[in-house]
Amino acid sequence: MAQVEVYSTLFCPYCARAKSLLGKKSVDYVNIDVMEEPARRDEMVQRSGGRTSVPQIFINGEHIGGSDDLHALERAGTLDAKLAS
Repeated sequence: MAQVEVYSTLFCPYCARAKSLLGKKSVDYVNIDVMEEPARRDEMVQRSGGRTSVPQIFINGEHIGGSDDLHALERAGTLDAKLAS
């Protein structure tokens, strides 16, 4: 299974939506709470090409984007292949 990382905050509805989709697919992921670990926010911005909003999602080190991007992959039928690699 793929390595999935989600940069998020506790009270973010988009983060909850993304994590819910991953949960429905029984995907284990590393949650990085940028409120609890503020230094990780700079890491997130750098890795995501300057994006400052949460969530920022990575699959096997590839920047997927946010919740809308993750759901777009699901609608396109390509998310499962990314998660299987």
